[in-house]
Amino acid sequence: MAEKLKVTYREKIVPKLIEQFQYKNIHQVPKLVKVTVNRGLGEAAQNAKALEASLSEIAMITGQKPVVTRAKKAIAGFKIRKGMPVGIMVTLRSDRMYAFLERLINLSLPRIRDFRGISPKSFDGRGNYTLGLREQLIFPEVEYDSIDQIRGMDISIITTANTDEEGRALLKEIGMPFRDN
Repeated sequence: MAEKLKVTYREKIVPKLIEQFQYKNIHQVPKLVKVTVNRGLGEAAQNAKALEASLSEIAMITGQKPVVTRAKKAIAGFKIRKGMPVGIMVTLRSDRMYAFLERLINLSLPRIRDFRGISPKSFDGRGNYTLGLREQLIFPEVEYDSIDQIRGMDISIITTANTDEEGRALLKEIGMPFRDN
């Protein structure tokens, strides 16, 4: 299934972008580098069960084992000591990245309640896009009965595009459902 998006990129999207942006060289065409899925876990510092549940959930969604991110310094106001787990993240590349993006675009995003498209404003100025999701239930891999609490996540799509315009064109061609302003 991931092959489909990769082949579509090579055969249809690359020529379209070359024509649209007048690239002289095929290597100027923006491409996907990686997708990072990140979840901050404030309660994981006190609750080890929340960390375990999140680890298995993100692993199920992405098909790859997440890495636990730990606090770099102590913050007394948040009751966090250095080295405590504060979140988890996964970096997806190549085939897993394409498979995840295909599932995200075709299966998960349409399952969001009152979905009218994602905001075209979440680019960072360098052609990378970040998307925040409020709940993990939009992924078909997650069963409603198996979760203890609704938690969100951030998904960042990193491209080789130089501008937001190029990144937006690439993601639009891939099939990202941007809403019209």
